Order: sequence, then structure tokens, then C-alpha cells
Amino acid sequence: MNSTWFRRFTTAEGNGPRLVCFPHAGGSATAYMQLARTLPAHFDMVAVQYPGRQDRYREAPFTSVTPLVEAVAGELARELASDPGRPYALFGHSMGALVAFETARLLAGSELPSPQRLFLSGRGAPDVRAKTRYDLYDDDAVLAQVRRLGGTDQVMLDNPDVLEMVLPALRADYRALGAYRWNGGAPLATPITALIGDSDPVVTVEEARTWREQTSGDFAFKVFPGGHFYLTDHVDQVAATLVEGLLAATSAA
Repeated sequence: MNSTWFRRFTTAEGNGPRLVCFPHAGGSATAYMQLARTLPAHFDMVAVQYPGRQDRYREAPFTSVTPLVEAVAGELARELASDPGRPYALFGHSMGALVAFETARLLAGSELPSPQRLFLSGRGAPDVRAKTRYDLYDDDAVLAQVRRLGGTDQVMLDNPDVLEMVLPALRADYRALGAYRWNGGAPLATPITALIGDSDPVVTVEEARTWREQTSGDFAFKVFPGGHFYLTDHVDQVAATLVEGLLAATSAA
């Protein structure tokens, strides 16, 4: 896959279903490295690398969800067209859930095959989520929110040199989230699995369950012990959920 937008953390491309993973706000493709190594070897898991981080540090990060989705969908569409027979799914956590969802909506309007399933984690459906004005946050407020969420990013916040590198992407991502507005639309036909930590400080279990309204197909709901970044402590169980959901969707197709 295109090396600018997608990263593969396994030594070889699996010949089975493809899973495309979308990182959280301020996150990079490497957030999914452990998951990639936990999934079965025949899966082909790739992670999206947004501009403005790691090896794309010198590129300007997007400050709006719509152009980011359009860019990702355009790159993904080229890959789908070159390998039309391979089933695929999208997985997104937090901000990544929103980007994955909007990417699926954009692809649904094309002639390309839709994903077999969406896995949407750490976020509620966009039509019910409180409209927090993250775009009005200054740097201190953004960092306070990141500390509240927890996760491995805490290490970066304590290193001034690293923080200087990651802050532009964090700032841009929170601006994009704050400026995002849901315009409505018909539910997708694509099945959805929603995932959430039972003690997430910003998303309740009931808010996560509202993804049910965004699909006319099958809906599954998984609650894990933990906070916003429950995935770190439950990577084996998350991987099992992805395998179960994707294989079920593939066999039903």
C-alpha cells in the first residue's frame, strides 16, 4: 500500500482480510503496532499515518475532518481498485473512529466495495455526541485533556523536546474535532461493532452504544474494563473481537 499514508508492522503482507486502522487525536500509525503483531498472520493490517507526525512531521497536519477524510479515502480508493477481491474492514479509536466512519460514508457513495465491517472505539456516534469546542482550546487546555485521557502519550508530555514535536499535530487534531459538525444522513448498510472502556472519562457506555443508529446492518457492542485507552491492556481481547467480527462479516457476504 502507499507508503506515505499507510504503515504495515508485520514482516509480510497477509493474504486474508485487510484491516485499516485510524489513530486517535495526536496519535500515529505506531499506536497499532502491538495490535498488528497480535492479529493472525494471514490478516493484512495497515495503519493510517496522518500528516504532521513521525516521518510525516514536516507536512502540515489537517485542521478539519472533511479534507482529512477526503485525502484518506482517495488513497484507500486507489488501493481498493488495485485489489478489488480482498475483503476489508476499518477500525478507528477516538478521533480515528470518526475519521473511519466518515471515510466509510464517502466510500459508500462510490462504485468501490464498502468495508465488510466498521469497528468504532472510544467514541459515541456523531449525531449525539456533545459538541465540545475543542477548536477553542489553547495548548494548555489540549494538554490537560490528553492527560485526562491517559494512555502511553503521557510519556511524551513529560519530555519538552518530544512535546515540541507532537504539539502541532495535537493542536490541529483538536481543532478539527471541535470544528466538526454532523450533517445527518442515512444509516450505512455496513455492520458496526462499537467498543468502549467501562470507565472512559469522556465517553459513557450508553454514548458508545448510539453507533447502533448508524447502521441498518448487524450491530455488536463490546465493553472492556478500563478507561479511554483500554486497548493497551486488552490487546488480545480486542484482536479477538476484530477477528470474530470481520470473519463473521466475510462469511455472510
